[in-house]
Amino acid sequence: MMQKYRKSYPVLSHTIYANTAAYGLLSEELLEWRQNHDLDYLIGGSSMKIDSLGLISGARVMVGEFFKCNKDLVALLPNFSLGLNILLEGLGSKEHILLLENDYPSVNWPFESRGFQISYAKIDENLEENIIEKVKTGSVSVLALSLVQWINGIRVELDFLKSLKEEFPHLLIIADGTQFCGAFDIDFENSGIDVLGASGYKWLLAGTGNGFMLFKDLAKSRFKIKTTGFNSANAVLTAKNTIPFNKHFEPGHLDSLNIGSLKRALEILKDIGMKEITAHNENLSARAIKGFSELGLLNNEVLHRHQHSTIFNIKGNDLLFNHLMEANVVCSRRGKGIRISFHYYNSFEDIDSILEIIRKKL
Repeated sequence: MMQKYRKSYPVLSHTIYANTAAYGLLSEELLEWRQNHDLDYLIGGSSMKIDSLGLISGARVMVGEFFKCNKDLVALLPNFSLGLNILLEGLGSKEHILLLENDYPSVNWPFESRGFQISYAKIDENLEENIIEKVKTGSVSVLALSLVQWINGIRVELDFLKSLKEEFPHLLIIADGTQFCGAFDIDFENSGIDVLGASGYKWLLAGTGNGFMLFKDLAKSRFKIKTTGFNSANAVLTAKNTIPFNKHFEPGHLDSLNIGSLKRALEILKDIGMKEITAHNENLSARAIKGFSELGLLNNEVLHRHQHSTIFNIKGNDLLFNHLMEANVVCSRRGKGIRISFHYYNSFEDIDSILEIIRKKL
């Protein structure tokens, strides 16, 4: 079913693209939208930019609908990392933070640089058990983690986060969905997550320069955000003291090209259907696990989990990496191995071709 969408990504005609975990592809549809946007700016000048304020509002509505979050609790951002740093400036210094060992630096570093009391849970086949063991010590007040791990693709179970929140309602759960959102469906309102953020340039296929944060009402009471600017008040001088929580994350002008790209990218994903994308990606994951495990390329921490993402770190050195690249397989060196990642525009044939290329080198 997903084969028909491959034609929107010309790079797939000459490479096996297995690097969405680094950068998602640009579609012809999004390129056309971006070209029209800038042409309108070229011709319209300030009039077009003033009119584009409606585009920003539309993007906020689109993000809220796509992830099932009240639009008034959606913050639009240039990227996730900036949003998290703004958020943490408003978090009390006495919070006890639980992080994951070797999680993405832009998740862990902002906490580590601010002097919080921090504990760590190990990322392995028992990830959820490791988390709850730490939380049950009684002093952890904030859990912050990536929904999918950037190096090995381990994917935390959303049902686990929901049950964890039900058991520990005062535990604040902050999640980075940059390696998750766009690859798998998520209902934020019915999740156990209090704050969900993501950059749009990976699985959302929206290009760089855009992202978002979603908040639950409960989360607002835990932060005192000081960041502000004229855009926070929608350029209304008398609104300085009535700025909504989400607008503290938008002190300055947002770029209509980049935020509009996020809106257009979400429209494309919505048209395809996130349930269909999720099902396809889970099928890709199952096929890749079977193939890579038969070649002995996966670690036990992945093999022993019943659910995984479409990101894999396979055992391999520079020789194998260079062999893949020479065979027009686009992938990345990460950690001690080679990171290979698949999205809805990938096919079973892509996986089978990669497996055959690897077999010739083993």
